[in-house]
Amino acid sequence: MVREDGKRNFALREGDGTEESVFSGNTPRQAALKAARRLEPASSEDAAERVELRLREKGTDKVHIYEGWSWRESAPDNKPDWMPNEITEANVSKKGIEHLES
Repeated sequence: MVREDGKRNFALREGDGTEESVFSGNTPRQAALKAARRLEPASSEDAAERVELRLREKGTDKVHIYEGWSWRESAPDNKPDWMPNEITEANVSKKGIEHLES
């Protein structure tokens, strides 16, 4: 279901089917990246644990499945004053789409 600002809402589904967190974005990938940044960050991208993220698009039966991971990295040299020296980066890889049973 698309909001007035063009963004869509995606509920993060747990293994038992509960949905406690909602992420918004123009695309499912954008919402998945937001969800991945909440994962426990590793010391580097290579050391990061891959976690399955299942995002149900609100108002539909579509569940977007991603593999996500996060890691800590030094902030860029031209960072704004409010940004910490170490930031969390994240990445996702799409695995597919499932449709929920009615």
